[in-house]
Amino acid sequence: MDTDLWGLILIVLGGFLAGGVYAMWHKSRMVAIGLAGCVVLSIAFGALRLGYF
Repeated sequence: MDTDLWGLILIVLGGFLAGGVYAMWHKSRMVAIGLAGCVVLSIAFGALRLGYF
């Protein structure tokens, strides 16, 4: 697959994970914090794949 497509997929995945963080915050804060770490990594690696840094 093209590297631009991989970067876009990672950023979209980060958006879905961010929704999971929002939904899980009141149920389990530890799980939400773990998901938030995954959001940061996903968006950062997506941005790196697209060449923004």
